Amino acid sequence: MKILMVCLGNICRSPLAEGILQKQANEAGLKWTTDSAGTNKYHIGEPPHELSQKVALMHGIDISDQRARRFVPSDLHTFDKIYVLAADVWKDVKRIAGTAYIDEKIDLLLNELYPGMNKDVPDPWSGPFEGYLEAYDLIERACEKVVERYR
Repeated sequence: MKILMVCLGNICRSPLAEGILQKQANEAGLKWTTDSAGTNKYHIGEPPHELSQKVALMHGIDISDQRARRFVPSDLHTFDKIYVLAADVWKDVKRIAGTAYIDEKIDLLLNELYPGMNKDVPDPWSGPFEGYLEAYDLIERACEKVVERYR
């Protein structure tokens, strides 16, 4: 299984989601590949935000080697499932994908926790550290559901 996590800049939420899901998949003995991307190009090549790295390390996950990249249309064919972390990101994915867009492959990550409610993982970018803790918790619980669903 190949799963892609997508947010805006690929430096806060989606790197956490990539790291969390990969750890959970490994612990479950699953040979999954996880990756992450962003819909904007402002942070291409940058490591995850220092507070995302900090909260991940607090939970035994090192995401420091990740580098931000932009979502590209071919991701729809490379990955089995694409999770977006917010509704505005989904709109951007659809716009970027153009004719390559495949609706069945994409869903909001929090629909795993709250089916059909279309909730966003709050973007912790400009907030205090507590926002990163909240994002981590939501993503971790949603990723547990992803592992249960596709194992």
